[in-house]
Amino acid sequence: MTDLKRIDLNLLVVLDAILNEMNLTRAGEVVGMSQPAVSGALARLRQQFDDELLERKGRKYQLTALAESLKPSVTEAMLEIRRTFDLLPTFDAATSTRTFYIGATDYFLSQITSPLLNLLKAEAPLVDIKFSVLPHDPAMAEIDLLRRDVLIASPQIGLPGKKQALFSDSFVLIARKGHPAVKKGKLTIEQIRTLPRVTLNLGNKTNQVDKLFADLGLTAEQEVVGVTEVSLVPLMVSETDNIGMVQERLANRLIDVLGIQIVETDLPHITLIESVHYHPSKSNDPAIMWLIGMLRKASEIIDVE
Repeated sequence: MTDLKRIDLNLLVVLDAILNEMNLTRAGEVVGMSQPAVSGALARLRQQFDDELLERKGRKYQLTALAESLKPSVTEAMLEIRRTFDLLPTFDAATSTRTFYIGATDYFLSQITSPLLNLLKAEAPLVDIKFSVLPHDPAMAEIDLLRRDVLIASPQIGLPGKKQALFSDSFVLIARKGHPAVKKGKLTIEQIRTLPRVTLNLGNKTNQVDKLFADLGLTAEQEVVGVTEVSLVPLMVSETDNIGMVQERLANRLIDVLGIQIVETDLPHITLIESVHYHPSKSNDPAIMWLIGMLRKASEIIDVE
């Protein structure tokens, strides 16, 4: 077993930055060190692990296999260190200056940001919130469950840990206003089969819409355009003859802005449930439980609107 008395634990902070940034200058900016100082720390880390950790490939750097294998354990170690110093027996929202880190889909952020920030302004004016978009790679999403305070996504993504439902929405089919195939606001399933459509590409994760189309045998006979963010679907639809499916709240918000329409179809109804996910080790953190309560309050506002 490694003797911790002989190790400078500050190197763990530098290692975490290097593993995430894969660049010494950017890693230095993250930890507040100069590039030469980070280079010196990397030399000590290389000696400790007997591995290069970071290698130059052409004009870029990449992690060695050992460095890649270290990322989950280093991430969890850093999280536990932060939690050790952040965890207090009680949480006073009115006076807390804590920063919370929330990862979510771009759709959820478009819905929750305004009501959540308004609630925090009234109940926790000194609290800071850092939002980030949920990564598409499932492995990175699991790591983010450790790095972030909470992640918000559909339970169908399969994130581990604990979760609580926040709100639901329905998927609707959209097309641009004036689409030549849409008659009296309707499309038949046979028309849908032949029309080009915009799909949401979530890496190797199957989303509910793609599953519906596959179950119905609706493999598009025309070109399929793939995008990586939900918010790009209506944008692509508005400028082409592609059709697409998005959450009803998002579609209603963009009908006049983008000149799109919600199309009536005979497709089965699809419900999306957005849930807040958190690591089980955070269950005893009163600040995280308070944050989840605020997310639930903000979701109630969304449901009323």
